Amino acid sequence: MAEAHAAPNAELLEWPKKDKRRFLHVVYRVGDLDRTIKFYTECFGMKLLRKRDIPEEKYSNAFLGFGSEETNFVVELTYNYGVSSYDIGTGFGHFAIATPDVYKLVEDIRAKGGVVTREPGPVKGGQSVIAFVKDPDGYVFELIQRGPTPEPLCQVMLRVGDLDRSIKFYEQALGMRVVKKVDKPEYKYTLAMLGYAEEHETTVLELTYNYGLTEYTKGNAYAQIAIGTDDVYKSAEVVNLVTQELGGKITRQPGPIPGLNTKITSFLDPDGWKTVLVDNEDFLKELHKE
Repeated sequence: MAEAHAAPNAELLEWPKKDKRRFLHVVYRVGDLDRTIKFYTECFGMKLLRKRDIPEEKYSNAFLGFGSEETNFVVELTYNYGVSSYDIGTGFGHFAIATPDVYKLVEDIRAKGGVVTREPGPVKGGQSVIAFVKDPDGYVFELIQRGPTPEPLCQVMLRVGDLDRSIKFYEQALGMRVVKKVDKPEYKYTLAMLGYAEEHETTVLELTYNYGLTEYTKGNAYAQIAIGTDDVYKSAEVVNLVTQELGGKITRQPGPIPGLNTKITSFLDPDGWKTVLVDNEDFLKELHKE
């Protein structure tokens, strides 16, 4: 019986690699929507793509990025009426933006009142030129010097307690692959970049393991990453299978969102980081409706 079970499971685990996956957006909460929109458009050069207010549920959100939501990864900012600040926690790391000239971008951000937490310059023991800045809510953005790229919003960094377990989870549950892995024993951390294409071509999820640290606080600011799929039902089956071995859990069974009809499923990874899988066709329909 065990072998009979193994065959369908093996076939099911192949699905995420065949599926049409793409990072759609990252969702997080801010204390003043207009202030953040102003900062991202003026300092980072993002475009405001859409904005909506849902008074009956007491929240507004805005989508910003460097290109259309049909092709690019974007941020989805959520403002909950009356809530002006959030706890970012110790687990969330940073977002990253690729730019041809980090020095110039930092000058512009500083001139507009942005907080620079690491001056531009090469990384320790490497060639890449980077800087770090904070947005008005305290979210950290890494700025990476890089030539022209189709996806300037290029990283979401989260800290995890067991890197090998996380890599296995994202490879199996989401069909990602490791595009880069770096161990820095002198700084006591290891990181892995995972995604659906090479690091310079697309957005990657950067998972960081700090030696000896297995748990982090999640806070209530960062929410989730959304990823496109051609079949939320089959994708949820895969996630369910993987969580049985590695941990994590499905938090929303696959199906349409009431009133919107976009099919989604959501789950937590073994560290409690949330991902939402969104039906690709439904997502495009939703964009065209707006």
